Amino acid sequence: MEVLTIILWFLILLVPAVYLYFQKKYSYWKDRGVPYVEPKIPYGSMQTSMNVRDTFNIFYKYKSDFPFVGVYMITAPVVVATDLDFIKDVLIRDFNYFTDHGVYVNEADDPLSVHLFNLDGQKWRNLRVKLSPTFTSGRMKFMFPTVLEVSDRFNKTLDELLKTQKTHEVKDLLARFTTDVIGTCAFGIECNSLKDPNAEFRKYGRKHIEEPSHGALVNRLMNVFPRLCQMLHLTRTHHDVTKFFMGIVRETVDYREKNSIRRNDFMDLLIQLKNHATIDGDGEENVDSKVIRKLTFEELAAQAFVFFLGGFETSSSTLTFTLYELAKNQNIQDKCRAEVNRVLEKYNGVLTYEAMNEMQYVEQIVLETLRKYPILPVNFRKCVKDYQVRGTNVIIEKGTAIQIPVYAIHHDPEIYPDPEKFDPDRFSPENVKQRHSVAFLSFGDGPRNCIGLRFGKMQSRIALIMLLKNYRINLSSKSPVPLVFNPKSFILAPEGGMYLDIEKI
Repeated sequence: MEVLTIILWFLILLVPAVYLYFQKKYSYWKDRGVPYVEPKIPYGSMQTSMNVRDTFNIFYKYKSDFPFVGVYMITAPVVVATDLDFIKDVLIRDFNYFTDHGVYVNEADDPLSVHLFNLDGQKWRNLRVKLSPTFTSGRMKFMFPTVLEVSDRFNKTLDELLKTQKTHEVKDLLARFTTDVIGTCAFGIECNSLKDPNAEFRKYGRKHIEEPSHGALVNRLMNVFPRLCQMLHLTRTHHDVTKFFMGIVRETVDYREKNSIRRNDFMDLLIQLKNHATIDGDGEENVDSKVIRKLTFEELAAQAFVFFLGGFETSSSTLTFTLYELAKNQNIQDKCRAEVNRVLEKYNGVLTYEAMNEMQYVEQIVLETLRKYPILPVNFRKCVKDYQVRGTNVIIEKGTAIQIPVYAIHHDPEIYPDPEKFDPDRFSPENVKQRHSVAFLSFGDGPRNCIGLRFGKMQSRIALIMLLKNYRINLSSKSPVPLVFNPKSFILAPEGGMYLDIEKI
């Protein structure tokens, strides 16, 4: 009986203690005079039943004259940036206060997680300096023929498929194309995803993207409680995915080194960084002596892995949304096709790197797609030292997460009038000049912007040029109208795929 009494008193005292703890935590933004979203015990302001895009769209609606909105992730205070000048401070002007992503990394149990996107602090700085020469316009020009060769195979595959049916699920088809591109450029391997939809590269890449190792709540907790999650040996990458990619990279590196093979691809550049710490032709005179350290094999594998993920998924999703919009807007499709044919005629029907860069309207279409459908709906940073918000008395404390709701900003009618309309003219040079410099954030901005943006845009444009030159894209009876997004995907993706009719010209 005494034990039951003790338990009862314990519960009587515990409940109010827990309640007072949460109340104290949830007074953080109010005490600082910051507009905030009312939290609920125990999840804070987060909506566990909503995906990231919808959650941050709601937060963005609390936008006021103050540069950000305060929210709570469990009990942790989080900044949701709503003012473009403040976002520019975070990403560019005061970048040194916000250098980190604050993403969970487990080097011991999950070696593929230790890549450029996830790393913070000096490790990120050192690696960024090393890898930046990999993505110059000169390097893109070297890789252009390789991407073009895969696009020719894509064209032949599609031509064969159209002999038996005109309606196709283009998201998977495009992902097979970009898998073959990035497999060739990052690993120097013929993935053959176009011929075999179940090829291993496609299988494991799809598994990592479509089957997260943990649910959304656990993934959020990894970023909030990283040390605890490391003690529990939690990983973001499936064991079989790690085994496959580590094995492929080791096999490729060993074969090239043994046979002294050199190629114009990412893997060649990574091997140079592994063996010499620098890349041929870039010299060491402009590199800080602190970063002259060779890549370890694990670091090389992690960079190859993130190049693969970033290269195949973001570009294939962008192309999927592009084709959907062109199918809905035949006038835009015709205008773009006319530009493609006009420029190709100038170059005797041959798509060269220079010809691609002359196709301004193709570029505008890709950018408008990324405006309307940003693949990562939210960008994020972590404050690394106390920061006073410009024009206020508010201090953002070290360790605070900064969330930038990209999708909401791209659909703000004050920034982009009639935001649901697909209008490539928004990205004409004169219209771009009239907008705030950080109004478009699909690649991030500042020193920590997307390092592979040139490559991503290049392979998207090559595929789009090839498709418009040879095919007409139309909506089918199975096309999603209106479009519904996959609520389980952390990146923007259509629910149930994307079915379109393709007609050979």
